[in-house]
Amino acid sequence: MRLCFFDDNRLGLVQGELVHDVSAVLDALPAGRYPLPRHDLLVAALPELRAPILALAGQAPGVPVASVRLRPPVANPGKIVAAPVNYRKHLEEAEADPATFHAAHVRKIEETGLFLKATSSLAGASDTLHLVQPERRTDHEVELAAIIGTRCKNATRETAMSHVVAYAIGLDITIRGPEERSMRKSPDGYTVLGPWMVTADEIADPAALDLSLSVNGEPRQRANTRDLLLDIPELIVFASRFYTLEPGDLILTGTPEGVGPIRPGDVMQAAISGIGAMTVRVG
Repeated sequence: MRLCFFDDNRLGLVQGELVHDVSAVLDALPAGRYPLPRHDLLVAALPELRAPILALAGQAPGVPVASVRLRPPVANPGKIVAAPVNYRKHLEEAEADPATFHAAHVRKIEETGLFLKATSSLAGASDTLHLVQPERRTDHEVELAAIIGTRCKNATRETAMSHVVAYAIGLDITIRGPEERSMRKSPDGYTVLGPWMVTADEIADPAALDLSLSVNGEPRQRANTRDLLLDIPELIVFASRFYTLEPGDLILTGTPEGVGPIRPGDVMQAAISGIGAMTVRVG
């Protein structure tokens, strides 16, 4: 299934070039009451909602995906966990450019560890990315995002992938400078997730996905997830040793070489095989 939130937070099932409104299934989610849960209720309930979603989609007329505003496909992630310099060639380009990449941040991922991004940085494919410090270099970083579907603590490599419910394209927008990563990567809108989430059963091999990004039609990044230094199971094992992963938590798996600056007026086009493509405008 390809699921999106669109327009006024309607839930949609994307089939081909059409999106079918299946928002009625949200009525089956538990009512919110304080203290609110730390996880995403829809993501946690996806296995049970699959049949009702498909049934509703068969009854709802589709509208063109191009005509709707795409919001983040996960509305309430408890955590956004990100992997720094997780492609060898990206590590090499960072080491070769100390003027751009601060030396304290250019180390192997096993030494640096993972980092967290603010959930308030989340944006959808149709949101304009507004640069908060346009006078500083701000870079694009395209990544595969893995969406956690079930609670996970101290996962093993053998069990890790059973906790992944879906995937999406992620853009980890980054201000270059000496500050900690979580600060430079967490302004509002600096985590773009979209264009929808694709359930794990539709991705035959997440370790063999092509990903690319262009700016104003100029190719910038191109790689395959087989080139990850720590693959998705290893990232889940790593993360779950420190955090309890909950349904809806996002794992940004790292970006390949070719990161570069973006400026107001630019148009980014990001794509990952098996998921789709999205166009994001910079304001």
